[in-house]
Amino acid sequence: MPKWAAVILAAGKGTRMKSKLPKVMHHLAGKPMIAHVLDLVTQNRIERSLVVLGHGREQIEEFLVGRTEIVIQEEQLGTGHAVMQALPYLDGVDNIVVLSGDQPLIRTETLAELIRIHNDSKGAATVLTARFENPFGYGRIVKDGTKFIKIVEEKDATLEERAIHEINTGTYCFNVAKLRKALKEITPQNAQGEYYLTEVFDRFTSQGEEIATYCTKDVNEALGINSRVQLAEAEHVLRERILKYWMDEGVTIIDPSSTFIDCEVELSRDVIIEPFTTLKGKTQVAEDAILGPQSTLEDCTCGTGCHVAHSVAKEAQIGPHCNIGPFAYLRPGTVLAEGVKIGDFVEIKNSKIGQGSKVPHLSYVGDSQVGQAVNIGAGTITCNYDGVKKHKTIIGDNVFIGSNTNLVAPVEVGDGAITGAGSTITKDVPAYALAVERSTQKLKENWVRNKK
Repeated sequence: MPKWAAVILAAGKGTRMKSKLPKVMHHLAGKPMIAHVLDLVTQNRIERSLVVLGHGREQIEEFLVGRTEIVIQEEQLGTGHAVMQALPYLDGVDNIVVLSGDQPLIRTETLAELIRIHNDSKGAATVLTARFENPFGYGRIVKDGTKFIKIVEEKDATLEERAIHEINTGTYCFNVAKLRKALKEITPQNAQGEYYLTEVFDRFTSQGEEIATYCTKDVNEALGINSRVQLAEAEHVLRERILKYWMDEGVTIIDPSSTFIDCEVELSRDVIIEPFTTLKGKTQVAEDAILGPQSTLEDCTCGTGCHVAHSVAKEAQIGPHCNIGPFAYLRPGTVLAEGVKIGDFVEIKNSKIGQGSKVPHLSYVGDSQVGQAVNIGAGTITCNYDGVKKHKTIIGDNVFIGSNTNLVAPVEVGDGAITGAGSTITKDVPAYALAVERSTQKLKENWVRNKK
């Protein structure tokens, strides 16, 4: 089998994005667009990839470390010049696929078919094309019947050539030996001294080399991203693909138009997603869970049959059959065992809540360990921060915490204990004890009448 590598062009400045962030680092469906292109390479079992960087490379390099080989294009002198910078690293490689870092919508199966055609044709190059109803601005693919003749840019095209609907996507396969030879022969094409990669096709045809084409069935795959508007358009396309995929896999999405799922989210069959729900990062959801309405989960795990409504969770582990919300906030480090109830206006942070325990409403639990079958009354606060350090609260099994209890950490409440409503607990409470800490109620009869 011939040896393959991928060369990904990502040196452009992306001035139309008007951003301090390099263009290829802008996110689509939860990860940078360059990551989508790298994943495409991996999914096609291409073992080597080289990313050509230029503008803003320091920010991109940090993300790419360990994922790919990096090639630097010190001066941005065109796509042909960019590929020239990669050639010294391609010894022993028979064929390459050239991809653009700002074209993240190409499907795995499309690239696989392009590679297959290239292998079968044994030619110098294979071009991925698309057919646009309105091809304005794109280079046209000129053919004689099915035979490739040339690629002509919009500004250089005749009226007859501008009527052609098949366009160049900028994705190619090349025979490396033939590409090396052709790149030596191309010349700068403008006053800026830029070398266009498309010029190698003129060299190939003049030498009688075979050039194949493959026209994608999905025109969206040809979309490049050069502005915030195009970024939003690509986001819409990718999210529609994701939603369709999960619905085909047995997930019920009540209103796809108001549902947003990142590309690395994993869902099981019979999950139900209610409207206005966003699933981000590497969230994983087990069977029969109901998420939403109006919930946002990021990097969470959700157990079988859990229900999260009108709530926000980040880096939380939600156990089977938990009931969350409405209006709960689960912060990083939250671990909920099976059957836990987290009610309205409750915030949990860096805490483990045991099986069957309940924090029904208006409470804050932070840096705590809560046992099984605990009931935490409304308005309870774990006072975990003394202004300098965080401290831990430990609550045993079968504990009843009365409403408006302040647990001043570090403190421990033993199994089966009870705290009286309105208490401020500053000392450990033994198992099965009642702890009440509040001043004696005082009455002054007729005080209101006397004041008036």
